[in-house]
Amino acid sequence: MAHIDNLVERIADPQLRTQLAEEVAKLVDRKDFGLVFQRHRPEDVEVPGVRPRRGDTVRRRSDAGKQNYLVIAVADGQAAVVAVDAAKRTIEGESPTSEPIEQLVVVKDFSLPIYPGLQLLSAFTPNGDKPPHVVIEGENYYALEALLYTHERKIDVIYIDPPYNTGSDDWQYNDRYIDKTEAYRHSKWLAFMERRLVHARRLLKDSGVLFVSIDDNEQAHLRLLLDDIFGQENFLDTIVVELSTTSGPKTVNAQQGTIVKNVEYVHVYRKGEAFDSVRHTPLFDSVPLWDTHYSLWLNDDGTITDFVDELAGDPEVWSDIERFGFVHSRGKKAGTFIGIPAMDKLLAVSDAASRFVLANLVRIARLDNLPASCRDMDAPIRGWVTVEADHRTYMLTRLRSGTVNQVYSLDRNYRTSDDYTPRFARTVIRGDLWKGFYQDMGNVSKEGGIAFANGKKPIRLIQQLIRWADNRRDTVVLDYFGGSGTTTHAVAAMNAADGGHRQSIVITNNELGRTVSDRLRAERHAPGDDAWEAEGVFRKVTKPRIENAIASINGGLTGSSASESVAFFKLTYEDENLVALGRKFAAVAPLLWLKAGATGEIVWSIGEQPWALPEAARYGVLFDTSQARGFGDAVSERSAMLRHIYVVTESESAFQAAVGYLPPELRLNTTRLYSDYLHSFEINGEG
Repeated sequence: MAHIDNLVERIADPQLRTQLAEEVAKLVDRKDFGLVFQRHRPEDVEVPGVRPRRGDTVRRRSDAGKQNYLVIAVADGQAAVVAVDAAKRTIEGESPTSEPIEQLVVVKDFSLPIYPGLQLLSAFTPNGDKPPHVVIEGENYYALEALLYTHERKIDVIYIDPPYNTGSDDWQYNDRYIDKTEAYRHSKWLAFMERRLVHARRLLKDSGVLFVSIDDNEQAHLRLLLDDIFGQENFLDTIVVELSTTSGPKTVNAQQGTIVKNVEYVHVYRKGEAFDSVRHTPLFDSVPLWDTHYSLWLNDDGTITDFVDELAGDPEVWSDIERFGFVHSRGKKAGTFIGIPAMDKLLAVSDAASRFVLANLVRIARLDNLPASCRDMDAPIRGWVTVEADHRTYMLTRLRSGTVNQVYSLDRNYRTSDDYTPRFARTVIRGDLWKGFYQDMGNVSKEGGIAFANGKKPIRLIQQLIRWADNRRDTVVLDYFGGSGTTTHAVAAMNAADGGHRQSIVITNNELGRTVSDRLRAERHAPGDDAWEAEGVFRKVTKPRIENAIASINGGLTGSSASESVAFFKLTYEDENLVALGRKFAAVAPLLWLKAGATGEIVWSIGEQPWALPEAARYGVLFDTSQARGFGDAVSERSAMLRHIYVVTESESAFQAAVGYLPPELRLNTTRLYSDYLHSFEINGEG
């Protein structure tokens, strides 16, 4: 731009020079740097089961071409519709037609607000203050909008495994499969991801973290998009995960000189600096080879001798050394133990040597750099002492050269590893190269007992990401591309292992793959038919897999005796006018329960009483503000058990008066219905 500025300055006419300078400045202000892509607005989705209303956009259920129509009128089970273009303008020459309502499917445009509800699909038993896992079937963009009402800034960890945009029909945009022939494949994918990631960031706590699995098709584009949404300063790392080896069919390609794909990636972003205050749990990989630096032996009397001499001095170990031929065959050392160079082979064949090492981890040691806090301290030559510095204990020794070193014992590097098969062994702290997950992939099809051909991730991967990021026992984990159900399985298994109260929230649609949908259309089925819906990912994979996993973890226990429970919901689209009139309370009820912490019972109905305050619920609802004083007294008796209060009223003054009767500790956790709900979704339509 400096060159353009110089050219502008050379223009003789001052008025023209000024006008051009102003226009250049406008271009500079508008120019995007970094990732530039077409955002393809609006995005939309078909919602079978929703009754068309005047002004809605609809399609014929049987129309694979996806032509949009505008509903002009609805009466007697028929809808008067007219064909419209992408801008919702009537197509020239098209006349209104009458269509049976049951043959139409409503199309929701993301630029317009929706008013969601949740339909409980199967009963669950509340388990005290331990929340159930939540699974929502529905369009994830709209489900995220629903969660903005219930969970804004409440999520600790988000893990997603989105479609990789490989060009093999692995995802849909505007209900159309995207393949390699799509000219705007990459920009549509970025637009699709951006809308959801913006909502995801709002859902995270200030201390929250996002993990996104991806492969080479979009990982570079995704990194730039995440930089834009979360800020470059909040990028933590890109983890490289080894998910396969060069074996089977890949061997042929590799032998022909092709570099075969063995890894995928996980981009890691924090919400902000508060994430750094959360304690992160390091992960450990076992190290199969002996570290040759461990050559010292720490005697109880404070002297230091050679480890190999002590090892060879053990009768059982010496027997194996001789039996397997780990001795010098000639020269002055003939018949003596080869020593450190033979340790790997000796430990591989000698149980006695392995037992000796494990029994003496605190005595086997190596030299290490001297900590700065110990620089003025002394130690004996060929001896060791313990010292205190910076509230830590160190062991020091002095070399014959006079240099003081730290002595580092082997027990500090022996831990239970986080490998596929955990073992107590020498370990190193894992970095951003996560090896060995190809072993999990060999068995991933068995996890949950349900086959899933489109890239299940191993349970161990998700568990270890959560453990590293936030291993608190009440962590809330969200996955809004949850088709395989692995995240719920992983979090439930973590709870079973340590008695935690972690909660997973998983969102998935009930989408079909292109091959299956083509077959069903050929059989004259359409979205919304039982035969069609039965083949969707939620019904065929997510729900049965999670049910299997929870049943297995609970060991046959059910009801309140079970350690883990799950609530399955279907996202619904409600009429805002009926919500405002209080005629859709049952649809909104699960959202109120989620907003109140998702423990205890759901308050389902208004009933005949002026308020609802069930014994097993953790929130209450006041329906008649004229009874606010009595409601306040009832709440006071149970205030220790309650987390949230809802007051149904159109009047702000009546709401404030009702709040005044509540215990002080609950006044900040009080919500006005239905204005708060309606306003939340009016401002969330993004497009």
